[in-house]
Amino acid sequence: MTQENVKVLIIGSGPAGYTAAIYASRAGLNPVLYTGGEPGGQLTTTTDVENFPGYAEGVSGPQMMMDLQKQAERFGTDIRFGLATSVDFSSYPHKVIIDEKHEITAESVIISTGASVKYLGLESESRLLNKGVSGCAVCDGFFYKGKVVAVVGGGDTAAEEALYLSNICPKVYLIVRRDELRASKIMQKRVMDNANIEILWNSSTEEVLGVEEVEGMRIVNNVTGEKTEYDINGFFVAIGHKPNTDIFKDYLETDETGYLIVEPGSSRTKIEGVFVTGDAADKIYRQAVTAAGSGCMGALDAERFLAAKEAEAV
Repeated sequence: MTQENVKVLIIGSGPAGYTAAIYASRAGLNPVLYTGGEPGGQLTTTTDVENFPGYAEGVSGPQMMMDLQKQAERFGTDIRFGLATSVDFSSYPHKVIIDEKHEITAESVIISTGASVKYLGLESESRLLNKGVSGCAVCDGFFYKGKVVAVVGGGDTAAEEALYLSNICPKVYLIVRRDELRASKIMQKRVMDNANIEILWNSSTEEVLGVEEVEGMRIVNNVTGEKTEYDINGFFVAIGHKPNTDIFKDYLETDETGYLIVEPGSSRTKIEGVFVTGDAADKIYRQAVTAAGSGCMGALDAERFLAAKEAEAV
């Protein structure tokens, strides 16, 4: 196994990882960034981004990630394709194994591995992704203003997405597989009191309909087996996210879902020299701009940590 020592190792790309790289490289920390299994993160599957500051005419997700990568490379970030397959944070400096064959000893580690949207697993859902199927109403809802849409899920996230869409869409179907919502009581009341939201109880999606774009959906009643087709233009899946944090769980604290826990108002973890940015820790906002902001925090926290280490050694 090959070995290497680095000052700052950034695991993951996306807005958080690339922003951390921009700040760390400008600070002269010579960061090494490994892109992970999905270079660019979730935004590479997003067709249009219109809510990121600086892009007045909007930009495609892949293009924005290319822009961030070029900016990070401009200041000297060493960007590499590879996947962190295991870590050892039991001693300092920290050890990270890349692709099970390359060991990196890092004085600081910035985790920017993000989270993945959970989908239903339907062929039609996958085929129509970004053609009417989305995992984020706040990101993509604007494109369906004045149209009929559907949201899948029964928790707080689904309720929030349905409520958000109800402000811009005349009709929102909320597809709930049971006869009750899992959302908090206050969210349940808001959904049920909203005239633009119709709840389809005991229902599951059999197929998203459409060839080039979403045109409808076929819903099956889980009690009666009855199938019904509805005309819709947008299909939003809100059944949760899975943070990409499994390799860190032996060393870092997580919540019940797997999101890494950081000190409030920082990117610091309980292990010195290990920082978390973006959707690996953020289960509330999950936006490109907030991920980028936390990437800045991670780099600044790492810079201060390393400066303090150097001062101790003098």
